[in-house]
Order: sequence, then structure tokens, then C-alpha cells
Amino acid sequence: MTTPDLTIDSRVRRLRDALGDRVLFPGDAGFDAARLPWNVVVDQRPFAVVRPETAEDVVDAVRAAVAAGLRVAPQSTGHAAAALADTDVSDVVLLSLAGLRGVTVDPLARTARVLGGSQWNDVIAAAAPHGLTALHGSAGDVSVVGYALSGGISFYGRAHGMAVHSVREVQLVTAGGDLLRASADEHAELFWAVRGGSGAFGVVVSLEIDLLPYADVHAGMMLWDAAHAPAVAHAWASWTAAAPESATTTLRVLHIPPLPDFPPFLSGRSLVVIDGAILETDAVAAELLAPLRALQPEMDTFGRIPAADLVGVHMDPPEPTPSITAHAVLDALPRDAVDHFLAAAGSPALFVAELRHLGGAFARPRPDGGAVSAIEGEYLVDGIAVAPVPEAVGPATAAVQAMVAALGPWHGDALALTFIDGGGVPRAAGFGAAGERLRELKHRYDPAGVFAAAHPV
Repeated sequence: MTTPDLTIDSRVRRLRDALGDRVLFPGDAGFDAARLPWNVVVDQRPFAVVRPETAEDVVDAVRAAVAAGLRVAPQSTGHAAAALADTDVSDVVLLSLAGLRGVTVDPLARTARVLGGSQWNDVIAAAAPHGLTALHGSAGDVSVVGYALSGGISFYGRAHGMAVHSVREVQLVTAGGDLLRASADEHAELFWAVRGGSGAFGVVVSLEIDLLPYADVHAGMMLWDAAHAPAVAHAWASWTAAAPESATTTLRVLHIPPLPDFPPFLSGRSLVVIDGAILETDAVAAELLAPLRALQPEMDTFGRIPAADLVGVHMDPPEPTPSITAHAVLDALPRDAVDHFLAAAGSPALFVAELRHLGGAFARPRPDGGAVSAIEGEYLVDGIAVAPVPEAVGPATAAVQAMVAALGPWHGDALALTFIDGGGVPRAAGFGAAGERLRELKHRYDPAGVFAAAHPV
């Protein structure tokens, strides 16, 4: 993408002349803070960082970067920053969209207009007063755009499908510096591509999404000491095999370090946890949960809660965390697979070993869906390890890869794009049959390869 006849100094001057103090370069005050992603294990060093606060700022930044012979990488929170590991960002202008936040809810239409840097917490807070919620994930500080346009696996998902299904309209800045509206009836091919192709096709400055009509939900968690993990894991696997689509749950084995940040009853312990949501009446939910309650959990918080509280059920870290992850989608979870999971999950090098129940509406493609509208598989296995210092990255990577490899005989051909957070992971399985058409449209809309996406097409 870089233009040979432009020196580094001339590129700096072009960006500075066009963008003024909206652009930061290495050595500028605030540059290091601006380039730091949520996943702080990633040391991304772009050519420059721009912090737009309006759609017009984004237009200016893209045009200036292209004129300087540079590429562009949009980033809202940087939860998936490690997915850029295969990309050389030394010629990239990082567009940090953290300042482009805001949500407007239309309660009658049950929709929300969401600015490009907004987080799910913003949407949940705006929707709750109207008795509405959204297909958010298990962490509220994740970017709406990155999550929704890369699929999105929600605790509402077995009933309602992937979060990308909720996207009605996208406004984005293209490689030519144009601000376009893409929807089912306007720039329809671009609308198809961006629902899965995400940042490979432009910088998204806003989305319009459908909301869900839930003011409250039956949800919570059950917790046992990890000594009970074999009984709990096998019971959960059998339970999910017959669970209705109204139930979306996960099972995790946690190895919690002895730190003061955790409550005393959790700190320094290994635990097994089942959590999720059941879109039923309290009576029906209680009947469904009875086989799991028969295992006598140490803690059981399942009950009717405000929908806005669902995002806290999974207990994702509230602060930026230096983490390494790996995952696979499983075609099935027979008893042997559970045994393999338990053997691998016992590793103290792991922070989390997780199984998520998929299937249901997650697995059903939609005729009017985008490039990614379903995920073929019944379960997802995920490993997370913490790497607080650089020398811990290697062992942490080995631990999560071993966790996922342990279930290799049951791996399917799919991957969940929102769970890819590292280099060396082929995206073809995440794009599935849409891959060839995505590449064709990428060449049409971004022939010069302006956009460096976390999930390159």
C-alpha cells in the first residue's frame, strides 16, 4: 500500500497537515496510551494513531492516510487486538474509535442507532428503561461493531441466533473516503459483505440494530468446587443434549489466582461453573434446572433478574487483561469428549477452560443474512490463560492450544470469528462458504488493500 516516493517524514507531514492534533505519532504525548488495546499483552506499534469523534473525522482520517500511502485499521476497544498479529502495522494508521460513542433508542421500532466506538454497556443502559435489551455478549465493555459484525455469540443466541442477525443498517467510510449507508435496499452487496467481513470493508461509524423485548430474564450461575467437575460436566453435557432452544448456557473450569481482587470464597480456588439464561417462565426454568440443582451447587444465583444484569453473570474481567486464548467449534460432545475436556481443564496454567452450548438458532443460516449468518456446530471449546509478563506468553499459548487440541477428534470445520484472538489462525473456517465471494467484494471495494482488518478477507 505504501507509496515508494514518500519518505516517513513526508508522510508524517501530510497527516499532520490534514489532521492537526487529531493524529499522534511515536514520541508524541499520549501516543502510547492511544495505541494500547484492551488486551494489553498485545504491543501494537502503528505508524500513527487517530482518535476521531465524528463521522467527518473518520472521513478526514481515511482520506489523509490514503494520500500519505498508508493503510488504516479501525479499532474500538482492542479486545481482539491479538488477531492483528499476522499483520505488519508499521504502515498503518490506527483509528481508535473510543471517542465515537453514543446510542439512540427507538422504543416503538425496537431499534437502536449505535455509534461506531460504542460498547455493549452503552446499548444495554439505553435500552433498559424501555424494557428492551440486545443480543450482547458475556462482557459489556466489548465493541458493538466488532462483535455484531463478526457474528456474536449471546446468551440469547440459541433462541434468537447470532448478533449479526440484528444488524439492519451500517454506515461506513470506504477506502475512497466516502461515507455510505449500506442496508438491504442500498449498497446491498456491501451490506452482505460487512456482516461478517466487518473491518475489511471500511470504518463503521454507526449501526442500526434490532433490540429484544426482554425487561427481565431468568438467568444466573451455579458454582461448585472443582472436585465436583467430573459429575457436573457430564451432567451438563447430558442436560444440554436435551435442552430447549430457550436455554443458552456455558460450563467453565476456573483456576482463580490468590489475589485480593477476588472475593475470599473464590480467591485461590479451582471451581466449576454453569451459567447462562433461560427464556422461560420461572416455573418452567426451575423445572429445567432441577437436574443440575440436584448436584447441590455451593452457590446458585439462577432466578429472575433485570435483563441489564445478564451481562454480569459470566463474570468476565472488568479491566484490561493480558490474555491468550484459543478455541474450536465441536460437532458433538459425547462422554469421551467430556473426559478429554476435564483432563485438559485441570491444567493450572489455564485461567479458564470453557464449553459453550451452540446449536439451535445459532446454527440456522438466514436467507437475508450476511456473509456470516450461522455457525455450524453444537458446542464451542475455549481456553484462556493470563500472561502478565512477556515471558509468560509462550507457556500461556501452549496451555490454551493444548486445551483445544485435547478435543481434536470432535472439532468441526467452523470457527467463531469473535473468538479468534491471535496470529496463525486461518479465517477460512470462520467465513465458511462465503469466503470466495468476500474476496471478490474486497477486491471491488478495497482494491488497494487500504483496510487492515483483524479478520482479513
